[in-house]
Amino acid sequence: MTERRAPSGSTDPVDGLLVVDKPAGWTSHDVVGRVRRLAGTRKVGHAGTLDPMATGVLVLGLNRATRLLTYLVGADKEYTATVRLGQGTVTDDAEGDVTDAPGAASIDAAALETALERLRGPIDQVPCSVSAIKVDGRRSYARVRGGEQVELAARPVTIHRFDVLARRTTTADDGTAVTDLDVVVGCSSGTYVRALARDLGGALGTAGHLTALRRTRVGPFDLTGAADLTVLGAAHEAGRPVPLLSLTDASRAAFPVRELTEHETTAVRFGRRLPAGGREGPVAVTAPDGHVVALVEDRGDHARPVLVLDPA
Repeated sequence: MTERRAPSGSTDPVDGLLVVDKPAGWTSHDVVGRVRRLAGTRKVGHAGTLDPMATGVLVLGLNRATRLLTYLVGADKEYTATVRLGQGTVTDDAEGDVTDAPGAASIDAAALETALERLRGPIDQVPCSVSAIKVDGRRSYARVRGGEQVELAARPVTIHRFDVLARRTTTADDGTAVTDLDVVVGCSSGTYVRALARDLGGALGTAGHLTALRRTRVGPFDLTGAADLTVLGAAHEAGRPVPLLSLTDASRAAFPVRELTEHETTAVRFGRRLPAGGREGPVAVTAPDGHVVALVEDRGDHARPVLVLDPA
């Protein structure tokens, strides 16, 4: 992780990405608030929330790097999780009350693999009703907690990987015999892993919910080098700045790279278009000295700047 510091004595804001290992019990907003205090700036955002129960990769942008987050929110993600078969909850995870407990003392291995296979690839997933999705202007979770019955429309998502790492039979606190599955999930943005747990239970003729969730990757950013908030706090007390990934390093990690000539660099800095590069999605374009000046996207025969990071 490349450390970015303002010059000594400077009050200029520092730009960059920070990958945090979110602790359990914190909301994503809690983490943003903490980093705002540690970095001394109000301009901090994140590239996709994690539920309070979940831990793991939370990508934050500071100052100008918040503009990159729009293009990182849609990145594929990976998780490790524990699915409990035999019980369902109102939230589809361990934070909600148990609503159904048919039990799952044993699960046939062939039936389990068949159910998993049906949940891989492109699927239409019904999000959890206790979620932040808005229904007629109000969050779905607020409607549910107000006593309403909420049925959300299915959404297309892609499950790249849904594999069982380990399984064990145990007894839940209420005495129900259940089967716990440690799983790994690779998926497109917008996937609810707790909905996968719910649907896996349903496919096996029982119920299911998540008891643990850890996000291990967002796009190219994983737990390797992810910052611990306690360590960041201690560093702050010692007068050390928050270590950030620079705009150039972050862009190079997240997007394909196209090198520009001096003439093309000047054009992009003024928001002018370039000849198309033949790549789909955002591309980081670099000046001859190697630093990223913008993100561009092909539109027909031309590549148009969608985000200029180094304006004229």
